This record gives sequence, structure tokens and C-alpha cells, in this order.
Amino acid sequence: MKHLNYRHLHYFWVVTKSGGVAKAGERLHVTPQSISTQMRQLEQAVGEPLWRRAGRKLELTETGHLVMDYADRMFSVGEQLKDALADRHRGSGGTVFRVGVTGSVVKVVAVRLLEPALQVEPRPRLLCREGRFAELLSLLAVHDLDLVLSDRPLPATMNVRGFNHLLVEGGVSFLAAPALAKPLLGGFPHSLTGAPLLLPGGDSALRPRLDRWFDEVRVRPSVVADFDDTAVMKAFGQAGAGVFPMPSFVAAETELQFKVRTVGRTDDVVHQVFAISGERRLKHPAVLAISEAARARQSALRAAAEP
Repeated sequence: MKHLNYRHLHYFWVVTKSGGVAKAGERLHVTPQSISTQMRQLEQAVGEPLWRRAGRKLELTETGHLVMDYADRMFSVGEQLKDALADRHRGSGGTVFRVGVTGSVVKVVAVRLLEPALQVEPRPRLLCREGRFAELLSLLAVHDLDLVLSDRPLPATMNVRGFNHLLVEGGVSFLAAPALAKPLLGGFPHSLTGAPLLLPGGDSALRPRLDRWFDEVRVRPSVVADFDDTAVMKAFGQAGAGVFPMPSFVAAETELQFKVRTVGRTDDVVHQVFAISGERRLKHPAVLAISEAARARQSALRAAAEP
């Protein structure tokens, strides 16, 4: 392969991301003819075609996909660097706090846990990303995230350097729209037998605990839907589609916000939220604020539960 010109590679990346030469020309402030010339020179350097025609459109060849994969990694980091530098010039301290939240973490719980980070001075800019557990851990591993909030700890078998910090631990409540909740209020948990139930999906650590508990108390609800995102689960619950589980410490808040009622609660099913960081000893000011506030909240919850 001939010497690779990084300007040609950058033009190729922008063309592919933009969806065409004309749009790339607008973004790069150069003529489409100039870009086309650069693309031909890149193909000559690579020694193989990067695109093939599919009807009226052009699509990447197998080699084109390979080149794009590497170009995307290279230039995405450059874009992130520009954003990070811009963030430092905006605001007083210019610090950015990057958090990943798994879909299995209840959104109101995430808000309560992250609120203390916004009280730190100088106030950081919060960048919050939602995703699946494994995806967010991979971003933590390459330092694209400062923290991951998850309902499960980092397993020892996963090849990622990280440390678990328990933030929340407590029981689970079951809520439903008033019309559905009313006939279920007596005889909990056995009143759930045959009742329509909405449950978190397979990426949730709570799901297998709920399944085991139903077996232990010999309750057979009718599972009508599984959700990877707890916000969608609550929306269906509010619409009357079924009973849904929530952490007990936010049950009252959920009742008010979604106009639902609590059918019953149990402390035999444990709900947890962990902060997973890349450092054993927490040093980031925002992470420290989250950890200290969570510790105080957990102590208050324990004190309230004592007779």
C-alpha cells in the first residue's frame, strides 16, 4: 500500500458520516469535485475500491468498511478532544463529569444519586449516557466515562479494571394504576397470582431476584411484558397495563408523579445500585459528593426502618 494521506482519510470519514460528497463539501467548505479527487487518490493509495454502486446509491465495500472502522476510531477521538477543550473554555471550572447509567436503573433513583454532583463548586457539566451494562463498562475502561451507575456490581470475571461502591440498598414495592391496584390490596403478595405484571428485562439484576421470590412465596403472576428501560415500564404501568416493581425508597414519589398506588412491598427482594469507578479510592469531587450523600441517605433509611 502507498503512503496514506490523512487528509484524504479525513475526507473519506466525513463523506461517509455525512451521507454523500455534496453534504461533506458543505461541512468541509470545499467543492464536491475536490473531494471526489481526494477520494480517488485514497483508493489508489489503498489499492482497492472503497465504494460500490447499489442502484442510485453508493455503499461501502468490505475494504471500505474496514477503512471506515479505523478512521472512525481515529477522528472520533479528535472530535471528543475538541469538545473537551471547548468545555474547558466554557464555564468557570470547565470540568466535565461523564456518567453512564444502565437502563435497569430507575430514572428517579439516578436523579437522586447524581444531584449532589451538581452542587460541587466549581459546578461540573454533567454528561449522562444511557446504555447496556457491558457497553458502559467498555467506555469506563477506556476512560470515556468517570462513573457507571448500575443495579449490579462489576463481576470479578469481567476483564475490566473497576471498583464497586454500593450506593443504595433496600426493599421493593409493587405499584399499579388505581383501578388495577384496588382489588389487589388485600392479601399481598398472593393477590398478585394471575395479575398482569410488568418486569425489568434480562439486563436487570433485580429480575432473577423477583423470579426467585415469586417461587418462594408460591405466587404466579401473569407476566405480560419485559422492559430494558424502567422509564418505559413505568409509562405502561401508569396506563394500566400491569403491576410493576420499584425501589421502596422512591415508591411514594412514584405514586405522586405517575398517579399510581402501592399494592404491597417486601424487604425479601433486595434492590441495589452501585457506582462503578476506575479508581479504588474515590478522588473525583463529583464522585465523592455522590458517595457521601448516598452513605448519609442509606444511614437515614436504616434508622427509619428500625423499630
